[in-house]
Amino acid sequence: MITLHHCPQTRSMRTLWLLHELDVPFQVQSYPFDRTLRSPEFLSLSPAGRVPALDIDGEHMFETGAITQYLSERFSPDGLGRSPGSFDRMSWLVWLHFAETISQHAAALTQQHVALYEDHMRSPVVMKLEAARVRKCYAAIEAGLSTPGENREYLLTSGFSAADISVGQAVYMARHFATLDDFPATAAWYARITARAGFQAALPQGDGIYAQDFYAPWPVD
Repeated sequence: MITLHHCPQTRSMRTLWLLHELDVPFQVQSYPFDRTLRSPEFLSLSPAGRVPALDIDGEHMFETGAITQYLSERFSPDGLGRSPGSFDRMSWLVWLHFAETISQHAAALTQQHVALYEDHMRSPVVMKLEAARVRKCYAAIEAGLSTPGENREYLLTSGFSAADISVGQAVYMARHFATLDDFPATAAWYARITARAGFQAALPQGDGIYAQDFYAPWPVD
């Protein structure tokens, strides 16, 4: 049995979406996004106190990219994954791990807008810089999806994969702070992949981290 240790609206949503797409048996252990993740019990699963953590075959895994690569290669090497030697293997790996570039900026913005609960703790300058970095990431996706005269449906020419899941979930978080209004190919791709049943099943069923759909940037004094 596979057990996913999960907090809604965090990187572990990426693993949850992937598991739904893989259509393998699994169960979910959900946690509040609080000091529970610092308990000795949870640290035995994920030593940095982060989600996701995964129990599989009596072993523990942590780190989102590693989990995605392992599950894809084990259960869907040429479906959601791209096996070594396949045409899109290099691009698959690049996009799979590019998701973490987006996520680090989304995490910084989440800290500024959500975790730092008093105004004096927040930095409008950091918010502005990190939102600009998110838009740079959107521009990279836009360039990857766009070719002269046409737009790709997915990040890889060979079709939908775990790369779309990883980057798509990172964009899901980033869109709380920077819109896709100036990135039409990215917006169309995002709408396409988030219409999938696997994404819909991974959405939070109750409260998550974000109390609103969009956090407007603060003015810089």
